[in-house]
Amino acid sequence: MKEKDWWKKSVVYQIYPKSFNDSNGDGVGDIQGIIEKLDYLKELGVDVIWLSPVYDSPQDDNGYDIRDYQKIYEEYGDMATFDKLLQGLHDRDMKLVMDLVVNHTSDEHKWFEESRKSKDNPYRDYYFWREENEINNWGSIFSGPAWELDEKTGEYYLHLFSKKQPDLNWENPKLRQDVYNMMKFWLDKGIDGFRMDVINFISKNTAFPDGPVPDGQIYGDAGNDFCNGPRIHEFLQEMNQEVTSKYDVMTVGEMPGASTTDAQIYTNPANNEVDMIFTFEHMNLDSDGDNKWDLKPIYLPDLKENMSEWQVALQENGWNSLY
Repeated sequence: MKEKDWWKKSVVYQIYPKSFNDSNGDGVGDIQGIIEKLDYLKELGVDVIWLSPVYDSPQDDNGYDIRDYQKIYEEYGDMATFDKLLQGLHDRDMKLVMDLVVNHTSDEHKWFEESRKSKDNPYRDYYFWREENEINNWGSIFSGPAWELDEKTGEYYLHLFSKKQPDLNWENPKLRQDVYNMMKFWLDKGIDGFRMDVINFISKNTAFPDGPVPDGQIYGDAGNDFCNGPRIHEFLQEMNQEVTSKYDVMTVGEMPGASTTDAQIYTNPANNEVDMIFTFEHMNLDSDGDNKWDLKPIYLPDLKENMSEWQVALQENGWNSLY
């Protein structure tokens, strides 16, 4: 097995820093708290830590709203403490995977603060802006409309999640290069890969058609127009070519709505996209209807059937992430 395939035999342990271990008694977990538990994690048999976002953030969405990609959230520590964590992991022959959140930023990110200043600002096209007559009926995944009016210029910006999480416009090559440079910043520090947050959302149908409105709903179902979108494979292949292929790293794409057929493409090594994906099919088997919070007892044969389907589908080309 090549060294580049180390992730195929690794146990990955996710850490939500805020709730993992509080080293200073302020009620918030922190990076120093993780450092204190490294020997414990090693003893558990953990090979890789997946660290949920530790970047500077207003914390509207538990750190998935990033204000500065190259700064540590002050309640978690600072960059020197992060460097100490990374070194501590590597000293124990463990690895660190960071959360890569590039479908959206915080509305407090400098890119968005510039973008909203004027219609001709150089950062305007880093996000999706539309006149009122151009917006569609999409709903936000976090409820409410997916378009928010910004009084400054009188246009609406797209946010598939919180209105404090404007979506990035991956159609803009300058934006993509800025993202790649940020990724290199962390990889050059020595991190060992990325868990890519809702990465199959980064390519949208930029015609922004209305989606069908399900019975009893207010907003259109836009899943087919932003999930596994028209340029997603192009974008992931470019990311691989520009960044991840140049490092010995693991890449896991969080991909809601991806089928086994999609996964065969995303994870086929010949396509140079990602090593693995997170699928959600087995996570939805105990949902009673469309609301994932309405639970029902899981029917074990359904779980066995689903897990088997994914194993068989990816056994020749690709690799499953089991969680």
